[in-house]
Amino acid sequence: MTPAVTPVAAARRTDRRIVGVDVARAFALIGMFSVHILPTSGPDGSATTADVIASGRSAALFAVLAGAGIALATGGTHGLSGGRAHLVAAAGLVTRAVIVGVLGLLLVELGTPVAVILSYYALLFVVAIPLLRLPVWALASLAVVWCVAAPVVSHLLRAGGRSGPSDQPGIGALGDPVHLFVELSLTGYYPVLPWITYLLVGLAVGRIDLRQIRTAVGLLVTGVVLAVGAWVLSSVLLDLLGGAAALGGDPSVFDETRYGTTPTGSWWWLAVPAAHSSTPIDLAHTVGTALAVLGASLLLARAVRPLGWLLGAIGAIPLTLYTAHVVGLAINPGQDLELLLWHLAATTLVAVLIRLIGGRGPLEAVVAAASRGVRRAVSAATRSRDGPEAER
Repeated sequence: MTPAVTPVAAARRTDRRIVGVDVARAFALIGMFSVHILPTSGPDGSATTADVIASGRSAALFAVLAGAGIALATGGTHGLSGGRAHLVAAAGLVTRAVIVGVLGLLLVELGTPVAVILSYYALLFVVAIPLLRLPVWALASLAVVWCVAAPVVSHLLRAGGRSGPSDQPGIGALGDPVHLFVELSLTGYYPVLPWITYLLVGLAVGRIDLRQIRTAVGLLVTGVVLAVGAWVLSSVLLDLLGGAAALGGDPSVFDETRYGTTPTGSWWWLAVPAAHSSTPIDLAHTVGTALAVLGASLLLARAVRPLGWLLGAIGAIPLTLYTAHVVGLAINPGQDLELLLWHLAATTLVAVLIRLIGGRGPLEAVVAAASRGVRRAVSAATRSRDGPEAER
């Protein structure tokens, strides 16, 4: 019989985690819950507080943290030790991608009002595989290039097609894998082609020492400068260089949530800052806000440990809590503050109970067990086939 995990053991397990990263995940979850439940526009059509603060930014933060989590799980600042370690890590990521991707497709089948993000994340896990051994400078440099180039490539590939996403892919989409791949990578709500920018940034962040105060401060300052700078650049392009006039001159169009992609009728669309538009401006701004939140979360976890413990408990089981949230909205959809408070209360209760008993979230446990089993099998197979030479 496996002995019960005591609260002391649970605390030690928590200490091995970087609590600030979990705190940032909690903020991402809370932001996503808010956008999913609260109205994003008022009676007069103006953006609500939830929309202004969280729309586009929470999902981007979650994506950056996904990259950081992959880096932390594959050696952190030390990286991978060699070719066999890379192969074993790749097998684990593919396993995670399959489970998370299928879960995302199944959640869509519930008819939930949420644009489910999990299948897109699953593809990001696979994309991460060839990037695992790149150094920080290469990841950061590639992120800058990708932030500019990927939206241009997307614009070209989508030319003449519809703007905005089609229906969410459900489990039936597996019958047409080519169409599913195009949807997830190019035309969906969270298109992976430009979102690789978030993955690259997250991988780079996960390879630096996040336990240092100067790292947290550096992330916070860099994030604020990048976020503000992106908006300033957008204003220059649209207001001073003629982009706004070329797009019709209606300012409300520039801030309208695009749900994945912008129209392709004009190159000036790549200068808009709209949430979920996947333009270079949007990507740079949301990378900045993600870095700023992560830096602030790392500092918060140090400065206010009880709050860090509570938020960290929420952020430690994001897959379980996100899935429960989506299922809850499928059963009882709504748009009001009371419903949001119920979701947040249930989330906090579940997270605290799991933290106190020292366990994992149930979905995290399934994914971890499957990934661990596959990694062990691949490790054993490569060791028996190649012997010591496989380590080189």
